[in-house]
Amino acid sequence: MNTEHDTITTPVTTDILRGFLDVEATAHGLLPHRLPARARRQIPDNQLAVAEAQPSGVRLAFRTRATTIELDTLPTKRVLQGFPAPADGVYDLLVDGRLAAQATVAGGNVRTITDMVAQTSELSPGRAGTARFTDLPAGDKDIEIWLPHTEITELIALRTDAPVEKAPDSGRRVWLHHGSSISHGSNATHPTAIWPALAAARGRVDLVNLGFGGSALLDPFTARAMRDAPADLISVKVGINVVNSDVMRLRAFSPAVHGFLDTIREGHPTTPLLVVSPLLCPVQEDTPGPLAPDFDGGSLRFKATGDPAERAAGRLTLDIIRDELARIVEQRAADDPNLHYLDGRDLYGEKDYAQFPLPDEVHPDPAGHRRIGENFGRLAFGEGGPFATRIS
Repeated sequence: MNTEHDTITTPVTTDILRGFLDVEATAHGLLPHRLPARARRQIPDNQLAVAEAQPSGVRLAFRTRATTIELDTLPTKRVLQGFPAPADGVYDLLVDGRLAAQATVAGGNVRTITDMVAQTSELSPGRAGTARFTDLPAGDKDIEIWLPHTEITELIALRTDAPVEKAPDSGRRVWLHHGSSISHGSNATHPTAIWPALAAARGRVDLVNLGFGGSALLDPFTARAMRDAPADLISVKVGINVVNSDVMRLRAFSPAVHGFLDTIREGHPTTPLLVVSPLLCPVQEDTPGPLAPDFDGGSLRFKATGDPAERAAGRLTLDIIRDELARIVEQRAADDPNLHYLDGRDLYGEKDYAQFPLPDEVHPDPAGHRRIGENFGRLAFGEGGPFATRIS
């Protein structure tokens, strides 16, 4: 901005937000949430409380002639004790649907994870900063600013050098997706490079991403949130967190899946609903959880610590979960023709693993996210897929 009188400040309100289910007024501004307040009151651990407040898939959307845009935010960044701080989260600015600029916000609050297993942490307060975008194309244009997918982001102020209008209705279908840390975007380098964002762009749909790191655990409050959220398409990618947290046995898993789907169907009785089983993850294919961090070699990796012999007693592995999900969907689809199943290995399987190995044995790298997004776009949104556009 050249001078103060050249700037226009636009309040950050829900009118220019997309991809959220709730907002919270804070001492600094507006905090987007991906679970409603009622669900947040039932969250049992810090992991999900942090994950749902990280704005994966949340973005500002507006129309303007501005060539300079500034967004003041207060980020909260996570650092694993004993390891270097990760790079600052990236803000992606799209012009008419195409990535045109990126920015970061230095500083902010820092939450240091002191024990991954016990989920203990320490918070050090910090200062707000500004994501600044300059030299944008002249003329009217649709702007989206995708927030960093792994940084809690309080929105303080939006400043531009031209007026801002509410974005016009795109007419696109709303895709509501729930999944684990891979859906959340672990190891992706910027917010429009997480696989659900890539698939949404390919399918030309508006994404609401309920991918929660470590927390796709068939929680009833998440199912109720999905039941009550507007959606034209719904997908549920479940299994990996159930195994790697070792939270239930097969006897409990199957009714929990039925209950989760039943709840979604209360609000969306005929909406296309796709159940996706886990991607290939060799350390958990045949070995039960729990998963444990492995710091050998100086980098964070994960290993399964369960005993494969206990599968006969109901301990879960990924191969058992895939078989059970396929059985449940086949059974239910007899009365629910809009319910579909997708084997996660069709998104990321042995050939993909050979080409794009999992750096920490669990999460894909950026190239892996691209592959998963491409495959989901083809299999779900492509011709004959459950989310393909139907012409009446």
